[in-house]
Parts: sequence; structure tokens; C-alpha cells
Amino acid sequence: MEKRYPKYFLAANSCEGFMSHFPDSFVAGEGWRAIIIKGGPGTGKSSFMKYIVARAAEKGYGVDLCICSSDPDSLDGVVIWDIKTVILDGTAPHIVEPKYPAACEEILNLGEFWDREKLFQKAQEIISVTNENKALHKQTSQYLTAAGELLYDNLRLARKYTNEERAARFGTRIARKLIPEKAFKSPKEWIRFIGGITPKGVVAYKNTVNDFYKEKIIIEDKYGAAASVIMQGVRNEALKKGYEIITLKNPFLPSKIIDHILIPELSLAFVTENEYINFGGEERRIHSRRFTDISLMRECRSRMLFNRRITRELLLTAAETLKKAKAIHDKLEKYYVDAMDFEKLSKYAIETTKNIFTDF
Repeated sequence: MEKRYPKYFLAANSCEGFMSHFPDSFVAGEGWRAIIIKGGPGTGKSSFMKYIVARAAEKGYGVDLCICSSDPDSLDGVVIWDIKTVILDGTAPHIVEPKYPAACEEILNLGEFWDREKLFQKAQEIISVTNENKALHKQTSQYLTAAGELLYDNLRLARKYTNEERAARFGTRIARKLIPEKAFKSPKEWIRFIGGITPKGVVAYKNTVNDFYKEKIIIEDKYGAAASVIMQGVRNEALKKGYEIITLKNPFLPSKIIDHILIPELSLAFVTENEYINFGGEERRIHSRRFTDISLMRECRSRMLFNRRITRELLLTAAETLKKAKAIHDKLEKYYVDAMDFEKLSKYAIETTKNIFTDF
């Protein structure tokens, strides 16, 4: 049986543009090591990371899988908590460059294993396909920007009729009740996503919560107005009490909405349910109606319903465009696959992985 791991996105194709948290996935001054993989598409970056995950599993290490939002079947990163090590795809669009070379980060260049002359001979084709892929991603961004305007309009309207002060008090109160004081305080915040728009549509990794957290506090809020305020209160209280937390931002409006707060040490999750993610189970739900004047909100019901309908259509179109972009990317990968010496790469992966684990 395949071992299950928490799955996250470190970046999002959001309605506010491409948002990346690759650089904050490790802390240089606290003993972390970052292995940044460079190389073209199809050079084996994701396969390399999957090999490292398999070796980490053999050692019983805790691992987080960071999924590629442009291809949910591929990895963009791996976090190995037990040895404070991250392995990252450092290529565009989530470029990562060393700030402290060798002291913290090191680069693995998989370009060492390709036939440069073979790729040079296909230069015009590679450039053409690359530009076609970029054009489709730009088109996707335009659909997402349009969807963001409608999502934000609904958020503004929902906030107008939400008693945010009451929601904030509730968030602080429930956090104080469920999060005990710590004798040794070491607050830290990691920022990630468990949902996002992909070539497969909107993907949400609810099992990252369901499989790895024993207790869930679920807020039902289709617009995020009350839930985000509650999550902010939980976040502040957890950090004040000295916990390490994972803040999961909304993949569409990440600068405006916090969807979930996870506290691994307590196996405690505060989560938001909306039309894009439902956690199932029999836990009691806290509905955003408690903090909203529903009677006044009815005044703009038709506008909000219209916004939601058009948003769904725009997100569907964005996903279809990403699917086309992935098909083009697959063509691009083939040029590099045909030029790679995978036998040498495989030997290199084995030796490199041994070094990663024998250093600890």
C-alpha cells in the first residue's frame, strides 16, 4: 500500500497573479538546507524528487509533498521535516536562487545530463513551443483576473453585512479555549495552499487535513468574509502562545482571505468550507450566518448569484486553457527527454540522495 503524505501547493495561479511561497519554505538561520534543482522541462526534476521521497519513506521520515499547480501529477517540491531539508524546483515561474550558497542552499543542475548540440538543433522549435505555452498561461491569467474581480465583489458585499468584530471575538475565544499555553514558545508560520486552479480544474487536497489532523473546527462560509476574520484571530492566538502553524491562504484571493489554520503539534485544524472544498465527516459546522445580517444581504442576492455563476465559468475556462498549456508543455518536454542521458542522471540521483541522508 502506497504511503500517504500531506499535499500542498507552494504557489498558486491566483486571481491576483502568480503567488509563490517557495523562498519561505525554509529558514536559513535555523539549520535548514535547501536543494534547488535547475534544468529544463522533462529533465527529470519531479522524478528526482519522487525518488528522494521513496528513500525518505524507507527511513520513516515525515514528508510533505508540494504539488505542481500546472501539473498535479508532478512535484514542485518536497519538505523533509526530520532533517530540515527542502528539495525545490527552482525554475520559472517559481524561481529560487541561493542567498547563502553552500551555507544553506545548493544547486543541482540537471542540464549537465543533456546533449546541448541536440537541443541547439531544435532551437527554433523549442522557442516556438515555449512562446506558445507562455501565451496560454497569459490567457489563463486574464481569465483569473476577471474571476477575481467578481470574487472580490462578493467578498466586499459579504463583509458589508458581516459583523466582523463579533467574528473576531469568536475566533479569539475559540482559539483560547482549544489552544493551551506552551511553556517553551517557538512561534513560526509557514504559508501554503491546499487548493488551486489546475489543468484538472479546481483541485483541493482535503485529505491533508482529514488524514493528518484529529480535531477539526469547520466554518461554513461560501464568501470567506466571516471565516477569514475568525482564522486571523486563531492565527494571532496560536502564534502568541508559541506554536508553529501552517497558514493556508485562499488560492484565488490570497492577499485577502485566510482559508485554514493548521497546528500540527496539537493535531488541530481550523478550516473553512465553501463550494470549492468540503471536508465531509460528522463534525459540527459553525455557519457564517451567525455573524451575518442575512435579511439585509438579500438586497444584493441576485448580484452575488450572478457573480458566482460567471466566476465558475471563468474558472472552468481558465482550467481548460491550462489543460491546453500542459499539452504544449508536454511537447516541449519531449525535446528535452530525447536529449537526456537518463542512465547518468539515475546514477547521479542515487549518489546525491545518499549524500542527503548520510549527512544527518
